[in-house]
Amino acid sequence: MCGRFAVTTDPALLAEKINAIDEATSERKDATGPNYNVAPTTTIATVVKRHNDPDDEATRRVRLMRWGLVPAWAKTTDDGGPDTKGPLLINARSDKVTSSPAFRSSAKSKRCLVPMDGWYEWRGEKGAKTPFYMYAGDGEPLFMAGLWTTWRPKGAAKAAKPLLSCTIITTDAAGPLAEIHDRMPLTISAPDWDHWLDPDAPIDEGLLRGHGDLDRVEIREVSRLVNSIRNNGPELIEPAEPQAEQGTLL
Repeated sequence: MCGRFAVTTDPALLAEKINAIDEATSERKDATGPNYNVAPTTTIATVVKRHNDPDDEATRRVRLMRWGLVPAWAKTTDDGGPDTKGPLLINARSDKVTSSPAFRSSAKSKRCLVPMDGWYEWRGEKGAKTPFYMYAGDGEPLFMAGLWTTWRPKGAAKAAKPLLSCTIITTDAAGPLAEIHDRMPLTISAPDWDHWLDPDAPIDEGLLRGHGDLDRVEIREVSRLVNSIRNNGPELIEPAEPQAEQGTLL
């Protein structure tokens, strides 16, 4: 699975690097800084490809979304927000995105990429799990396959601004990653970005079965500081100290 990750690239810089329109910076400047401990329901930067008009060419855009997909059919609570009492849909299994009621509509034309520096997984028994950080050894962001959707309160006007939310697609872990956890985010390599994002093309089942940038991913043990979402800084992704010393951090 992917339940926590790190991202430090500013959305404006990201948009420049991947030739996309930055729709994130002007929306919420407080959601665009480095975050070494991204947790579910956090607002994150994503990459989509959309049309301005039905007949124009779709273009890449960097957009902010809530991590944890809220289906369009989610009920509206008394305070006007979405009913999210059920499971947080932060991950979607690659083998079920085209059949699951929660994801199949998004899989048709609302596919996204979730950029990150790397993600965390834990290995071991409950209460004594060791955190590991999986990251791109070349220092460039990884782009994970995702799905997104829009949600509006019941009775809201069509012109009302919707809630955008997303989920990260996971697949069977491969290589050394399988020794840490049996699932991993589905990486999409740069040559496949536009094909994955294309809102006018059906989903590519081959990409769902691939491992994209697996060869770029490296692994290192990190401090248990990452266990608490209250901790957020570059020390979270640094190599773990020897066990005797690391114990003083808790």
